[in-house]
Amino acid sequence: MKNTDKKVLMTGIKFMALSLPLMFLAPYLITLGFLNKDNSTFYIFFPIGLIIGIAAVYFAFKGILTIMKSIFH
Repeated sequence: MKNTDKKVLMTGIKFMALSLPLMFLAPYLITLGFLNKDNSTFYIFFPIGLIIGIAAVYFAFKGILTIMKSIFH
């Protein structure tokens, strides 16, 4: 039976810890952009919110894959 690789596990947990605040920030920025459709701030907050949302999903999947790699490798 193989042991869990602690360094790889910590890397996966860091990815997950990075994705957590991004998951809360992205919907806030997207909502802030939609609330200001009349102003030019829509064109600032909405794309930034989308980019942060995509980054949150990416880091979450990368974190899960890294944690699985540390457990089953």
